[in-house]
Amino acid sequence: MDLLIAFLVFVGCMFAALIKGFSTVIALLVGLVCFVLVGMHRGYPLKDLTAMGTKGIRDSLIVIEVMAVIGFVTAIWRMSGTITIFVYYGMKVITPPLFLIITFLLSCLLSYALGTSFGVAGTVGVIFMTLARSGGVDPVVTAGVIMSGIYFGDRCSPVSSSANLVAGVTGTEIFNNVKLMMRTGMVPLIVSIIIYTGLSLRHPISHVDQELVTSFEESFNLSLWAFVPAVLMILLPLLHVSVMKAMGFSILSGALVAWLVQGVPIPDILKFCVLGYQAQGEGLGAILNGGGLSSMVEVVLIVIISSSYSGIFNETHMLESLQAQLSRACTRIGRFSVIVILSIVTSMIFCNQTITTLMCNDLLEKPYLDGGGSRQELAIDMENSVILIACTIPWTIGVMVPLSFMGVGVESMLYAFYMFLVPVWYWFAKRKWFNEKEKSA
Repeated sequence: MDLLIAFLVFVGCMFAALIKGFSTVIALLVGLVCFVLVGMHRGYPLKDLTAMGTKGIRDSLIVIEVMAVIGFVTAIWRMSGTITIFVYYGMKVITPPLFLIITFLLSCLLSYALGTSFGVAGTVGVIFMTLARSGGVDPVVTAGVIMSGIYFGDRCSPVSSSANLVAGVTGTEIFNNVKLMMRTGMVPLIVSIIIYTGLSLRHPISHVDQELVTSFEESFNLSLWAFVPAVLMILLPLLHVSVMKAMGFSILSGALVAWLVQGVPIPDILKFCVLGYQAQGEGLGAILNGGGLSSMVEVVLIVIISSSYSGIFNETHMLESLQAQLSRACTRIGRFSVIVILSIVTSMIFCNQTITTLMCNDLLEKPYLDGGGSRQELAIDMENSVILIACTIPWTIGVMVPLSFMGVGVESMLYAFYMFLVPVWYWFAKRKWFNEKEKSA
């Protein structure tokens, strides 16, 4: 009963934070206090509970480090013109019947290289929505195409914060996860390309606004050197260079391009890496504002606090009764079916991809391992369920923030086919990768 009361208070605070517009960090802190009180009520000294929470935080340090570095990358790519040059040359090859499919493929490429959904939605997404509106293409369809593209990279990029979070909490290797995500997501990607090609032919763009192209040329030096940070980010992991080193090389090369090609002073480069990029004036360059270490502060705080939950849950065995029920459900309907249902429920409650991911891991780690599964299976099941499902529920942050950037409503999610195809396809084809005995199959 004490744990149920703690969860109800936690959920109530989360809803209040979302309704009032407060940071979810406040609700997480309230939840932490509640779970500590439950532990004390069950006979654990405060000193021991603090040590448990600290251990959970220590286990997540590598994830926190990666997320901090990702903040630097997002700022560097803005100031070096890397994002701009991809969009610029993408616009150059646009022909009327190919607008939507190029939008999808470019969103996939940039989100994979940059590892951020919000960053791509707030830059490339805004630009392509401007082109769609000026060229007579349905903005609802265009936004759905962009949503699929940005969450392609958010799911499977080796520099994605969500992918690194899943690898960190499950104790798996990010490169192995990426390989499996590519394999399990290949059919949904191909089907999405076919669907978006058909939509592209049905919704051709009437013209490409040349003033927008001119604005790019005025805002940045569109040198081919601007491609270098992205090339290093994509190529080095394929050569088995660690993610952190690949990001380091990308940051260093991007800083050099920003300084030597774009003419950004070194003090400004350092400032933008911390506080986020800020373009001069109110023109097209201002669309790229953002990124930097400051943009990752809230995510890092969420991971730190939620990781302390994990330490307390694991050491006090608070969740054992619920985990036992989930284990029985896994036996009856299959592990992936359970994680899909749990993803939907937790996403509807917590409205946040990071929190939902951590909660699903805490609740299902024991049922998976005790039921004959593995950490690798849990990691890929989470990538093919919670990571995407948490960004399809209309009132979640993963839906509302990108769509607010693009100025459209939640009806656009009807066209985000890739996000729905991945869990559906994986549910049918999972035995190809994991030999799970499911009664429901």
